[in-house]
Amino acid sequence: MNSKNFSSLEPAPASDPASPSSSRWIPWIHLLFVVGLLWFLIPYEWSRVNSENLQLPWLSRFFLHVNVDTTPYFILLLFSPLCWWLPLPYHSRFFAQVLHPRLSQQWVRQKQTAGQWDIFAISISLLLALSSFGISFWTASHIVDSERQLTLGDLPPAYHDEHSYLFQAETFLDGRTSFPSHPDAPELFNQVHVLNEGKMASRYFPGTGLWLAPFLAWGHPYWGYWLAGAITTFFFFWSGRELGGNGVGLLAGLIIALSPGMAIFSNLLLAHHPTLVGLSLFLWAFLRMQRTHSFRDAFVAGIGLTFAMLCRPMTAAGFALPFGIWLAVQIVRWLSLRLKKSESATTARQVWLPVAGLAIPLAAGLFGLFLYNQSITGSGWKMPYQLYTDLYTPRHVYGFNNVIRGEQKLGPKVLENYDKWAENLTPALAVQNVQNRFLASLQWTLGIIPLGLAGLIFLLTEWKRWSRWWLVFASIISLHVVHIPYWYDGIMHWHYVFETGPLWALIFARATQTLFRLWQQIDRPLMSVLWLTMILAALLTNLTILPPLWGVSKLETVVNNVAFSRIKHYQFQQMLEHHPQINHPALLLIAHDPHDRHIDYVINPPDLDQQEMLTGRYLPDLYPPARLQQIFPKRTLYLFDAEQNRLSRWNGTFWVPI
Repeated sequence: MNSKNFSSLEPAPASDPASPSSSRWIPWIHLLFVVGLLWFLIPYEWSRVNSENLQLPWLSRFFLHVNVDTTPYFILLLFSPLCWWLPLPYHSRFFAQVLHPRLSQQWVRQKQTAGQWDIFAISISLLLALSSFGISFWTASHIVDSERQLTLGDLPPAYHDEHSYLFQAETFLDGRTSFPSHPDAPELFNQVHVLNEGKMASRYFPGTGLWLAPFLAWGHPYWGYWLAGAITTFFFFWSGRELGGNGVGLLAGLIIALSPGMAIFSNLLLAHHPTLVGLSLFLWAFLRMQRTHSFRDAFVAGIGLTFAMLCRPMTAAGFALPFGIWLAVQIVRWLSLRLKKSESATTARQVWLPVAGLAIPLAAGLFGLFLYNQSITGSGWKMPYQLYTDLYTPRHVYGFNNVIRGEQKLGPKVLENYDKWAENLTPALAVQNVQNRFLASLQWTLGIIPLGLAGLIFLLTEWKRWSRWWLVFASIISLHVVHIPYWYDGIMHWHYVFETGPLWALIFARATQTLFRLWQQIDRPLMSVLWLTMILAALLTNLTILPPLWGVSKLETVVNNVAFSRIKHYQFQQMLEHHPQINHPALLLIAHDPHDRHIDYVINPPDLDQQEMLTGRYLPDLYPPARLQQIFPKRTLYLFDAEQNRLSRWNGTFWVPI
């Protein structure tokens, strides 16, 4: 291996950060980075070491219970002077002559010009997709209850949203968009995030249910999300390849495949992974379209964006906004040329074919969404999401002063306990939310230090010139901006901007490409080794344990957090299925714990008539037990007090504990 080996992620020839006019500043910039990082990291490390057992030697305390977000990078930073001055002690002819050319951007351009298949790139992309699928499977295999040997994948979903998406998928599998509410006691079956106004339907947009439905019918709903992660990794590799070569795509895809945040969300039945399927397809096809001006590429990009819109429309809009602005600029330029009467037929074709390709699937998607809305709310302009918020959770409304505005629209159907969870969004809270989301997106994608460094390096090396990389960076900013008016910072403090994770992987790959090119030109090859070691350290702390240095990985930490509420749902389901004194058919009324608003056991399939066991809300003022027995004469009534963990049976006069 020699110094040239590390230019495998080299940028286009126009990008030369080590030009003679600027190379004299490079050592000083490096020194500034080292000093800045030391200034940032030393207080954290000093505080950590002094919080350990002071009777132990100082060095023992330093290596005991390290902070995985700071300590590995502090140690690597101490080696940076050696890496700056020492030569690389060995060479690799295979890397220099075989692997390096195939990772370069020049290789990709040659293949594109010749119209040839890149078997090397295809092989890498498939291996990355398989790696993503494998990590998702491995995450589901984590044991979260050693006594019963339960893995994460053995447990039922826990988030309210997951059950709503399952409700939606089950509804679609029956060939419908909704089911009728119960005719005599509809309020009894109010399910969180499920509209129940004459028709029962998920409040959410239909894309996620459409993605989930075939895998649910197959009996393996999580496989659909593991596949979604693999598809996302696959297309982000090809996006990175389009922007900077196979090396960039490889590194970006590897980060996405091994990201702890991606791994845990691939085991949550939420909208994010289906959304990423659409967005990854959109990004790759749009980048191709910029090069080819092809109607086909634009049409594929439109299909991807449309599907993402049908899953998470605000996210799709935020992700695509910079690309839409770029396209609008091309239209304005064409109009300007036309006014000057200097445009050609080719120019017009290059502008309007991509516009048409994008517009057709988007228009079809909006029309389909109009019909979907109309089938549930009675108006194509009224979304189930909007109607649900208005009726049940008005304090959760989008925008500033959400609580103040929501309290002016309180009605009789408000889910009071859940609705009061909302905080009033003020500018101060919005700033705090943005900070939380930003740091969490770095932390759960790769790491705060590596991605923070990559972001700074990207800004320092790219600001002087325009490139398509700015669209990627602008997409990250846009996703944060459109979600500022949400009062909640999100699951794990970042789920509203979860889709920035793969974009950060691309930015990291671009920064790595630039640094390797720079270090090659100034003959500092060991700096590339140090950077690769930093990536390895991030991946190890994210996914593995190494006692006594660190006893739990980032992934295991979040797996245990998710498992906590899942175990509660598992125990509840076990009670329903195996309690010897529960007779079927039954109606189990639930008095929820008012101190735990995030655990709600009222979860039923859409077709209430076909279920042996129904769960309902305990509403004694509205539906006294005697009246319920008349409404459900064939069912035995039970009451579960979640706060007391107590089960009772209605004997016709009063509740009898069992």
